[in-house]
Formats: sequence, structure tokens, C-alpha cells
Amino acid sequence: MEKIFEDYFSELQADMVSICLEYVEDRAEKVYIYCSFENNILSSGFFYKVNGQVVKKNRLNDVINGNEEEYDVSVDRQRATIAIINDDIKSLITLCQKYKKKMPTQIKLTYDVLKNRLNADYCYETVFSNDKDKTAYDILEEWYNSEKNI
Repeated sequence: MEKIFEDYFSELQADMVSICLEYVEDRAEKVYIYCSFENNILSSGFFYKVNGQVVKKNRLNDVINGNEEEYDVSVDRQRATIAIINDDIKSLITLCQKYKKKMPTQIKLTYDVLKNRLNADYCYETVFSNDKDKTAYDILEEWYNSEKNI
């Protein structure tokens, strides 16, 4: 069967999840990935739920239990992961152009490791560009804080 747009789109999202799972050494309960492409500005970020706690990628070692091995949260590793996510976003942009589909301005992916379930929330409207003070990072922080307070 020939692949269609949705197949390629799903593969790129799966690649984002895969690299984030690799970063966390497959020891997360949930993976949260934020992608933004607004006014030709690309941005991304990711965070996790580990040991029942929502935690930023650079703070994973704050939530390890007992004698669990520490995570490698080096800046180089974070940059490499973000670079791959950004490459995937660029591929999504190219894919949308090729198939004449509208590129989402924002994608929020939540992968539940325990249930092996990916939830994708897409937005096609302007999210932050019309606000002189708000950035994609602010939106990521808001999402992180809302998940942390659940």
C-alpha cells in the first residue's frame, strides 16, 4: 500500500518521540514534546513524567529513586535532541508544502509510555506572535506548569 501524507506525518512525530525516549533512556512514564512554527520561526522543547513527577529535561536527576542510575543531561545531549526535533519539524514543513497541507503553528505531543499511546494536539492559529511579550518558550512553560499541577 502506498504511503499517504498522514503516514509520513506520523513517522516524523514518532521519530520525535523516539529521540526523546532515547534521551531519557526509556525510563519515562510520559514524554511531552512541543513544536512551534509561527511567522517562519521554529522552536521546540520537551519534558517528561518520571517516577510520578513532571520534570524538565535538565532536571531528570532530581527525581531518581534510591540507587537508580543518573541521567546524562549534558547540554550537548540536550542540544542534539533539540536539533533532531527541529530537523523533524523542518521535514514536516516540507511535507506539508509538498502535499499542499497547512502546517500547524503548534504541535503538542504527549506519549504515554505505559499505554503506548500518542496524543497529538494541533493548532493552526497564531499562538504567540501577536503578543509582543510572549514567545514559544512561554507557551512551553505554560504547558509544563499545567501538566505539573495536574
